[in-house]
Parts: sequence; structure tokens; C-alpha cells
Amino acid sequence: MPRLTPPDARFQASYLDAVREFTEADRDPAALLGEEPGPYAKSWREPEGFAAYVDMLRAEAERPRRPDWVPMTTLWYVQGDTFLGMLSIRHRLNPYLLELGGHIGYAVRPSARRRGHATAMLRAALPVCRQLGITRALITCDVTNTASRKVIEANGGEFEDRRGVKLRFWIRTGN
Repeated sequence: MPRLTPPDARFQASYLDAVREFTEADRDPAALLGEEPGPYAKSWREPEGFAAYVDMLRAEAERPRRPDWVPMTTLWYVQGDTFLGMLSIRHRLNPYLLELGGHIGYAVRPSARRRGHATAMLRAALPVCRQLGITRALITCDVTNTASRKVIEANGGEFEDRRGVKLRFWIRTGN
């Protein structure tokens, strides 16, 4: 059964396969994974480099990488030892996130799409948001991303408005 879990170095091989899939799909894997690889991407193939990357992701809940970023909890969606996707929960909104980014971003690797994983990931993340004190989560998607819009709506997303190329939805995280 797939589940959300904190990033873990044991998923290195599968994570690298997912990055390859994103690259082959002519997409920027860092952007789709909601991450800025920085110095780590060059060392992901080495166990120590990947472990340092995982440590950095886990630390962002307390210590954001950059001063203009907010604390963020990154969770990976896995089944067994297979990395299926990732989800980032931003603990609060700054002006940019309020306008375009939202509280939650997610991505599913190309080979695992169209199986309900994004819907399940988002559903599983809502109680985590609630624990972080987020009672209503803002989630955005591109106007052209029908699949993501359906994921958001399937999880109770209430459409607020369109801002440029982004649609904005709010989801209640608990009762």
C-alpha cells in the first residue's frame, strides 16, 4: 500500500529513476519535484551526496534553505522501496505563495500517473497540514493542468479565483 514518508536515503535508486523519467519527459525534474537541487544534484549518485540531500530536505521543516523561503515539510509517496512521487507542505504563506504557490505542491513520476496517486497523496497530506496548524490549505495549479485540478477538487478544493496562469483553491484540512 502506498504511503507518505519523510525523505529517506534508502529510496535513492528509485528516486534517481524518477528524475530520469522527468528528464525524458522533457521536463525539469527539480521544478516538478518542487525542489531546487543546488549543490546536491551533482552528487545524488553517490550515497553520501544523496544522504546529505535527504538531510537537507528533512531540515527544511525547521530551517529553510534560503532566507526568503518558509519552513516546509517534504514527504515522499512510496510503495515498498519504490518512489512514486513527492509532496511539499509550506507551513505558512509568504506573498509569492499566497499569489501563486500555495501551501502544497506535489508531483507524481510519469510511470506512476493516472492511478490515483496524486489524489491519495493530497488526501493523506491534509491531516499533516492540520497538525501544522493549517486549517485551510491553499493549492494552486496551472489553468491548463486539468489532472491537477481534478485532484484538488476530489479532495474538497473550493475554487477561489484565477490569477494569471494559476487557478487557486482552498481545502479545509479537518472537521
